Amino acid sequence: MNKKILVVDDEEDIRQSLEGILRDEGFDVTLATNGAEVLDRIQEDAPDLVLLDIWMEGSEQGLDVLKHLQKEYPFLPVVMISGHGNIETAVRATKLGAYDYIEKPLSYDKILLVIEHCLNYHRLAEENIFLKNITAKRFKLTGKSPVMRNLKQQIEIVAPTNAWVLITGKNGTGKELVAHTIHRLSKRADRPMVEVNCAAIPEELIESELFGHEKGAFTGADQPRRGQFDLANHGTLFLDEIGDMSLKTQSKILRILQEQKLQRVGGTKTIQVDVRVIAATNKHLETEIARGNFREDLYYRLNVIPIHVPPLNERKEDIPRLVQDFLEEFSRENNTEPKTISQEALETMTAHDWPGNVRELKNFVERLVIMTPGPVIESDSVKSGLGFNPSHIITVHDILNVQTLKEAKTLAEKEFIRAKLAVNNGNVTQTAEAIGLDRTSLHKKIKSLGLNVETD
Repeated sequence: MNKKILVVDDEEDIRQSLEGILRDEGFDVTLATNGAEVLDRIQEDAPDLVLLDIWMEGSEQGLDVLKHLQKEYPFLPVVMISGHGNIETAVRATKLGAYDYIEKPLSYDKILLVIEHCLNYHRLAEENIFLKNITAKRFKLTGKSPVMRNLKQQIEIVAPTNAWVLITGKNGTGKELVAHTIHRLSKRADRPMVEVNCAAIPEELIESELFGHEKGAFTGADQPRRGQFDLANHGTLFLDEIGDMSLKTQSKILRILQEQKLQRVGGTKTIQVDVRVIAATNKHLETEIARGNFREDLYYRLNVIPIHVPPLNERKEDIPRLVQDFLEEFSRENNTEPKTISQEALETMTAHDWPGNVRELKNFVERLVIMTPGPVIESDSVKSGLGFNPSHIITVHDILNVQTLKEAKTLAEKEFIRAKLAVNNGNVTQTAEAIGLDRTSLHKKIKSLGLNVETD
């Protein structure tokens, strides 16, 4: 689709000349003679760029129009043109939001070059906004449970500061998501966030990875290389799985963190850095300190603001919203119509414990989106995917389908005993002890409920 340009000038010769040149270059052109016509033209046929004369007949001059456009259409690029230009006017136009300023007599080569640069700049700006929106959605914290409200409140308080943060939580709970959210809401959001997985880097390479190296520092160092600390300068350094870092590296990183100065491997020059550190671990670092696996001084340096990410089984009321978000995300990624999920299937997923936390839930929903042929994900697909026999799990839907309280109690009691027998590998004595019944009473219950210890 051809780009549209609105030319605003009170001189007919200028308008006609620009129209001819721009149409020859493949642009669609709309003309206006004064500021009063500009808004009408924009509403009729939204342009991609405006060429706006500064001095025109009438009460409203170009700079006044520019102010109005910046207020009503802040993302519409404007290039000013004038036959009475001076540096002061050019500076003022730029400060008011004009992309560039061109003097008359017009050089058409220059106009075409400025238009090309302006449209490219505007395209990149739009892409940047789009990518930021995608990133914001990707790193969105979902949930309104009490523990999630508390987590979000903590993040809102700490994010605008420069305080260092230690994020703890089980695998799959979303520690990386919390780190990205803190960075995105911080004053360093326009600077990079550099991620280092401390568990994935071999010990012999971690110094080079973190601090960089000079050419010839070791075999294979053919070129100098900046380290992650250097790359994160003025931004955020995210040290993931900090509990898996060796004691030797912990000692070196502690010095860098305290002094905010480093030397590359094989180098002598001291490099000053300014980084905000966010660390994360799935380990209990105080226990690791007691075992001699983690430095106590490093722990207290990192643990300025502790944030704990709760496991999914502590916020099960968030599962329906998470499932919906994942359904939309994976339907979009796989270019398919958004799938829906039945209420019974959702109840089954909410009842599940999800030992792998949000990561396990997300992977499971992706599998359902891909493998479910129809538009609706039913309960049997969920139960089968979770490894349950569909007849051996009850939901709120099942209980509401029975007629009496006695039937509901019997149904719940049957599935409770079946589940406990499964946990104890069918051992009736162990099961009886676990649930507070004597062995004889449990045998009677098993018989009355129609359970078969071997098959059930």
